[in-house]
Amino acid sequence: MPIVTLPFVELVDRLGPVPDGVELDVWDVEGPYARPDDVAITLLPFYFAGRHRWEYVHDLPNLRLLQLPSAGYEHALPHAPAHAQVANGRGIHDDETAELAVGLALTSLREIHTFQADRAAGVWDVRTTRSLADRRVTVVGYGAIGAAIATRFEAMRCDVTVVARTARDQDGRHVHAFVDLPTLAADTDVLVLITPLTDETEHLVDADLLAALPDGALVVNVARGRVVDTDALVAELRRGRLSAALDVTDPEPLPAGHPLWTTPNTVLTPHVGGNTDLSVPRTLELVRRQVAALAEGRPFANVVHG
Repeated sequence: MPIVTLPFVELVDRLGPVPDGVELDVWDVEGPYARPDDVAITLLPFYFAGRHRWEYVHDLPNLRLLQLPSAGYEHALPHAPAHAQVANGRGIHDDETAELAVGLALTSLREIHTFQADRAAGVWDVRTTRSLADRRVTVVGYGAIGAAIATRFEAMRCDVTVVARTARDQDGRHVHAFVDLPTLAADTDVLVLITPLTDETEHLVDADLLAALPDGALVVNVARGRVVDTDALVAELRRGRLSAALDVTDPEPLPAGHPLWTTPNTVLTPHVGGNTDLSVPRTLELVRRQVAALAEGRPFANVVHG
């Protein structure tokens, strides 16, 4: 009987009944699984690292699907066993990450973070801030989360431009190619990054692209830290020319003493874009679909490799 493993007993309890001929079990990948020949699907823990864990995954000879809870998958592809398909968490974190992207932009532009610092100091300081409405927003990355982000900024009455690896028309929008970014940057007030991390997108936002942004522009990164050249961004922040609102950094976690702890015009959150009370129910919803596909002999959803 094929086994589907989930990393926590609570997930097994909440997943509910599964089709006949499928068994659920708990496995946190912290040690070898007792019945490796029977595992067909494994959901990795939400925060997954460690060479020993990958060795245990490789010990599953009949693994058909390695299910990631994250939209990003660059961390898993180099380590995943060749005989298994890899699926990402597309659709799980769309709303969560889109909310945070807008929230980060509002926090920076409306200076909510500094008003909170005033509160802690007992200071009542009325001052004019910048509105998000009427801003020119460029969203770099146009997958499911990128589309959700674009829709929310449009609802905030922004002029939204979207960019991806290849140009196309999709969802009633014209999607520009990465090659257009230097030109688009000159007319961008808020640059939102949600592209996957690949060889092509690593340091996509480099010193030249940052320099092309107008004075006062805001960089919002909810993608991966290495999409941005951190040293170049720090230099612009220290000059006071740009602002940044970052949910991801390079390196990550941000070590003590790193310049981003103290740069001006900077808002930081600790990579929590997909970490809300929606994460578990939407992960389970995807796992239910994958289990049904296993039982019925249908293709798995969200396959990114294999």
